[in-house]
Amino acid sequence: MFTRFFHELKSAGLPVSFREYLTLMEAMEKDLANRKVEDFYYLSRSALVKDERNLDKFDRVFGHVFKGLENLDNAATAEIPEDWLKLLTQKYLTDEEKAAIEALGGWDKLMETLKKRLEEQKKRHQGGSKWIGTGGTSPFGSGGYNPEGVRIGNEGVRQGRAVKVWEKREYKNLDDNVELGTRNIKIALRRLRRFARKGAPDEFDLDGTIDATARHGYLDIQMRPERRNLIKVLIFFDAGGSMDPFIRVCEELFSAARSEFKHMEYFYFHNCLYDFVWKDNRRRWTEKIPTYDILHKYAHDYKVIFVGDASMSPYEITVPGGSVEYFNEEAGAVWLQRVLQIYESVVWLNPLPEKHWEHQPSVRMIRQLFSERMFPLTLSGIDRAMSELRR
Repeated sequence: MFTRFFHELKSAGLPVSFREYLTLMEAMEKDLANRKVEDFYYLSRSALVKDERNLDKFDRVFGHVFKGLENLDNAATAEIPEDWLKLLTQKYLTDEEKAAIEALGGWDKLMETLKKRLEEQKKRHQGGSKWIGTGGTSPFGSGGYNPEGVRIGNEGVRQGRAVKVWEKREYKNLDDNVELGTRNIKIALRRLRRFARKGAPDEFDLDGTIDATARHGYLDIQMRPERRNLIKVLIFFDAGGSMDPFIRVCEELFSAARSEFKHMEYFYFHNCLYDFVWKDNRRRWTEKIPTYDILHKYAHDYKVIFVGDASMSPYEITVPGGSVEYFNEEAGAVWLQRVLQIYESVVWLNPLPEKHWEHQPSVRMIRQLFSERMFPLTLSGIDRAMSELRR
C-alpha cells in the first residue's frame, strides 16, 4: 500500500524523492504515527510535501489510496457551540415539511434532543430514524434525509437541507497551473481586451529600428513599452459545498484568466458574499479579508466576475444570520448590492446547467439582483459575459 502511495504521488505530479519516501518508512518503523490514520496523514504530508501549492494534490491522492481506513478504537465526541444553539434559522417549508418539524417539536426541541442523543449514543449507527448516523431519516447525521436537521460529519450524499453545517470544512484552492484541454476558454476571454503601450521602453522595436537606421545612416536601435492588456479584473470564486462537482471547470477558467489578464485579483467566498472573503481556503478562518477593504482598494473601473452555482437557501441571501457557517450581521443581498453600486461592469458565471436555473429560487434571486447578468459557465456563456463587460 505504501509503495502504491509513493507511485500515485509521483503520477499526480508531486516532486517526491525516494529519499523522502525512505524517511517516511523510517518514521513508520518507529511508530511515530501511533497507528492512527490522521497522525499518519500529517506525518506523511510533512515528509513528502515541500511546497504548499501541492497540498491539495497530496490530499486527493491520500484520500484515494487510503479511502475506507478508520481509527475505530477512539469514540467520537461532539461539542455544541452555544451561539449555534441560540441562533434560529427560519425557512419556507411545505405543509408536509412543517408537519415533520412539528412532530419533533421545532428548533428548540431539535437542539435539546440532539444534546440528549449525544449523551446517550455510544456507537456508530447506519440508517434508522433516531440515532446520529448516516443514510437514515434522523434529523442528525449525514447522508440521509430530514426536512430540517443538523448535519454531523461530511460523508455521503447531501440533501442540502441542513440548518447548519456542523463542522469546519476545508475547501481547496484553485490551481492556476492546470493545463487546459483546449484553448477555447482563453479565446473567449480575449474578447475582454484593450491594449496599449505604457510604461518603460523595455521591448525591442524592430520596425522603428529599421526606420531610424535608414533615416540616420547608422544603426539606431529603438525601444518601446510592452503592449499590455489594460483591462483590470476582480474575480470572486464560490468555494466548497455544492461547488465541488465544478472544481475542474473553475480551475480551467482560473488558469485561463491568470494567463489572459495581467491585472487580475481573485478572492473566495462561500454561497453568497458577506462581510469577509479570503485568498487561501486552508486559512480562511485565520486570514479573513474584510469585504469593505476590497471595495475601497480596487477602483470602480475594475471588471467584476462572480463564479458560483448560486444554489443555497434563500435566507442566505435575504436574512441577517442566514449564512450556514456563522452569524452574518448583514444579509448577503446587501453586500452584493454594494458591489453593484460601485462597479459598473459586473457579471455572474454559473456552472450549473442553465436548464436548472428556474428550479432554484436562490438562482432566480441572484439573477434579479444582477439584472439578468448571469451567464452559464460554458464557452458561449463566457463569450456573452465578456461582451457584457465590454459595454
